[in-house]
Amino acid sequence: MSATGRPATGRFELVVLVASAGGVEALGSVLTGLPPAFPTPVLVVQHGLRRPVGQQVLASVLAYRSGLHVRYADDGQSVTRPGVTVVPTGMTGRADQGRLHLVDDEDRRPADALLRSLGPAVGRAMIAVVLTGHGEDGSVGARVVKRHGGRVIVQNPSTAKAASMPTAALATGCVDFAVPLERIPAAIVALTMAPGAAEMLAVPTPSWARLLA
Repeated sequence: MSATGRPATGRFELVVLVASAGGVEALGSVLTGLPPAFPTPVLVVQHGLRRPVGQQVLASVLAYRSGLHVRYADDGQSVTRPGVTVVPTGMTGRADQGRLHLVDDEDRRPADALLRSLGPAVGRAMIAVVLTGHGEDGSVGARVVKRHGGRVIVQNPSTAKAASMPTAALATGCVDFAVPLERIPAAIVALTMAPGAAEMLAVPTPSWARLLA
């Protein structure tokens, strides 16, 4: 059995995409690049959108761009629900015993809140992807994910509308791959779907990495 309580189907059981400023476009680009039969569940955190407009349109925009099934999260659902699950605008998602719980009060760093709760539960079966955004949200989560054996991908800051979030994640030393936005889907597909790729593409953690949040 996997860390999430489900039968293990592969090295990675969850991909988490986090973004802020410029994120709608970046998220759409990543999801568009994933094949319609992509088997690994995806969780999305996009903060900084205005309510209620952001609440109403984000999942619809992403669904239009993607061949995958996209829906808003339900409180108490499995964190590894198939397809693409979007944490609603203005809410914070936290994982507990394999379930996603929603708080109707967006944390200032909702990506960190979710990744910190997922790290111990999903561990080495998770890939965290930090995309464009202002501030440092995602950097603490990157440390937690790496400390528990997961993988961290960041958007190359030079391709980000707002470079602060990917830059902060890179500064932790806990990032496995920093790649241009257009290549992130291929990196995700390679890690999750190519036999043996997860081990073959393992990246040693540098000695200076700050694993403790």
